Amino acid sequence: MNLFVLVGIAFCLYFASIILLIREINENRLKKLALTLAWLASFFHLFSISLTTWSKQGLDFSFFHTASLISLIIAFILLFASFSRPVEKLGIALFPIAAILLALDYAFPSSVQMGQQYSLAMKMHILSSIIAFSLLTIAAFQSLLLALQNKQLKSHNPGRLMLSFPPLQAMESLLFQMISTGLLFLSISLLSGFIFIEDLFAQHLAHKTFLSIIAWLIFSSLLIGRKRYGWRGMTAVRWTLYGFVCLLLAYFGSKLVLELILNKV
Repeated sequence: MNLFVLVGIAFCLYFASIILLIREINENRLKKLALTLAWLASFFHLFSISLTTWSKQGLDFSFFHTASLISLIIAFILLFASFSRPVEKLGIALFPIAAILLALDYAFPSSVQMGQQYSLAMKMHILSSIIAFSLLTIAAFQSLLLALQNKQLKSHNPGRLMLSFPPLQAMESLLFQMISTGLLFLSISLLSGFIFIEDLFAQHLAHKTFLSIIAWLIFSSLLIGRKRYGWRGMTAVRWTLYGFVCLLLAYFGSKLVLELILNKV
């Protein structure tokens, strides 16, 4: 199937799912249809990335392609989690990002032909890094919803969207579960990097390594603070967002500057 058609179908399905998720606030029966459309959108998204990978004979880690791949993994994690956790409303914020990044990846393709083969250890490092970032991205959006929910409940005038979410305590518990799992994969990523990458503090990797370590320390401190001092509410939200910003800069900071601003590969 033509790449343009795949991208177009995925894009439309993502936004159809978003519309239904918004309407589902008032009509609970639309939830299954919304999630079905999101699953279809994710599979078409996957097919488009697979087609690009096949045509380039290897993984493409250009800015938009990497962002599109991560957004796809985030979508899949969210959809799998929705089987057992009330997280589907996060799709209202995350699915449009996936759709837009997929479209940008198609509109601004990398001209570099990929032929590099990675060792099993390097693949483990890359995969754990992507999963960690994906999980902690979902946690960051969860923390924003938690902050909004907390604010509206305190105002005694919550909107319909906030009333459709689980209780505040359940949302908070879900946030820490996401952070714990994301931190586990981030730990695997850092450990495998130190073991298998020869010069992890080389010039082109130094900022990524440093910021990833800072993020690891922030998320670890948050979990310790939660267990020992009962940190919750806006304290948890702020620490989560601090850690996420560090990871965002680590994963995409240099790519943004080199590829989009300086036009270097």
